[in-house]
Amino acid sequence: MSGNTAMRGEKIYEMELDLTGVTDYGVSMEAILAGQEAIPLHGARFDLAVGGRYKGRLAGRARGVDYVRVRADGRMELDLHLIIETDDGHRIALSGDGQAAPRPGEPVLDIFANVRLSTASKEYAWVNERQIWGVGTASLATGKVLAEGFMQ
Repeated sequence: MSGNTAMRGEKIYEMELDLTGVTDYGVSMEAILAGQEAIPLHGARFDLAVGGRYKGRLAGRARGVDYVRVRADGRMELDLHLIIETDDGHRIALSGDGQAAPRPGEPVLDIFANVRLSTASKEYAWVNERQIWGVGTASLATGKVLAEGFMQ
């Protein structure tokens, strides 16, 4: 992923996650995104299972779920919960919220996230101290999520 020169703070990770499963609740995400189904007035919920790799100051494997809510107006609200297992054997909890905005005419979502990291590991205590802003993209065609995290 190319560096984001407009984002402030220290870049502590680049992540590449794969969409490994989708749970829907009455309407399929594919049908909504393809325009085959309208978003219900009360919105729609999807649980997106993801897994992949983090690189940078925070490096390791991650897995978890993004509980996505698609509002009737099309806004996609994110509620991400991951377990990061660092390359040196520590666990860090990641939780984040934000939104995904579809690009007109492209199977791509732009992601903007507010991320919190938490661990009791002494070696990674620094992750507890500051806010993380995340930016990235999700390709609906490939099922790949690419993002960067910047410690504020």
